Amino acid sequence: MPEATPVDRYLELGLRLGRHLDGLVDAYYGPADVAQRVADEPVRPLPALTADARHLTADLDAGAGDLAAARRAWLRAQVVGLHTVARKLDGAAIGYRDEVEACYGVRPERVPEDDLAAAHRQLDAALPGSGPLPERLIAWRESHAVPVDKLERAVRSLADDFRARTQQLFGLPEGEHVEFLFETNKPWSGFNYYEGDLRSRVAINIDLPVLSTSLGHLVAHEAYPGHHTEHTRKEVGLVRRRGQLEESIFLVGTPQCLVAEGLADLGLEVLLGARPEPVLAEHLGALGIRYDAEVVAAVSTAGEALANVRGNVALLLHEDGADPDAAIAYLERWALLPRNRAEKAVQFQTDPTWKAYIFCYVAGLPLCRQFVAGDTARYERLLTDQLLPSDLAPAA
Repeated sequence: MPEATPVDRYLELGLRLGRHLDGLVDAYYGPADVAQRVADEPVRPLPALTADARHLTADLDAGAGDLAAARRAWLRAQVVGLHTVARKLDGAAIGYRDEVEACYGVRPERVPEDDLAAAHRQLDAALPGSGPLPERLIAWRESHAVPVDKLERAVRSLADDFRARTQQLFGLPEGEHVEFLFETNKPWSGFNYYEGDLRSRVAINIDLPVLSTSLGHLVAHEAYPGHHTEHTRKEVGLVRRRGQLEESIFLVGTPQCLVAEGLADLGLEVLLGARPEPVLAEHLGALGIRYDAEVVAAVSTAGEALANVRGNVALLLHEDGADPDAAIAYLERWALLPRNRAEKAVQFQTDPTWKAYIFCYVAGLPLCRQFVAGDTARYERLLTDQLLPSDLAPAA
């Protein structure tokens, strides 16, 4: 039997580690015999997997495998992330900031509360009506709940439009397909289950009412031109054409995730420009779904900074040791969320699979936006090339 290549070892490492943490393997469409072999073998202990990751990193550093420099660097960063996950699962004392940096390639920082207070003042000016800001904002947001009987039609209307625009801007592989479904009892708001062979199932969580103010972003993020588009473009371009099988597995705890979430969060802006509201209003209005385009635009501009509250909450929970109730209260205070949505956010941030993941959003969007800088050709690079977070940052 020929000696296993670094890519072979990476696939095996990811699949073996995934048996210890549900959801770590986000997608796999690589060689079926590798997956079957790992599934049939006894669960490999975490210390052995930690050693496997350490040895693979050392071998990559020593030049093992016939890999171009950029591909080697990408693979090494992925393995470092998995090494960190294995150590953490095995009980190693790794600080939260160090964990995020090793897994996702960025070092978390708190956003000053003065900045959040300034965003509150801007929101107060943008939002119609009078009275305390939290109550006004919550009431306004929740008034945009999409009726359950109209949700599927709204999703399909937006997806068809976004698919056509994505096809025109970037091209889509022939035969790609997205199926939308609705799930409950999940910690996330939406999820792309990529099945390989250019097919995705996109799940939308309906534990809480889905808001028309976020529906366009959700469809763009999960499908076109976000996760589904990236997966299909890379399956065709990197896996099938170039034989880069490392792209046939998608693993939580690796820098691959930060780039993916950043480009997905940027997707709506790339398709429709900085102000997508008129297009969204046309779709939603045709279905009789409330969408106050002018107010949405003003609130979105003023409130974008509040997305960073999620990072502060993560540090509060996992660095400061705050309990979930304190984190929920912080989200109510600074993110201006109702308690049920704050509780759902904390559920995500305390889930064993996802607790370090939040910085893929907090840091991923600004890095990808900075990298793209309004140039669709650069966004297409995010969809097609192997890039690390360090590749997105400007040269020092």
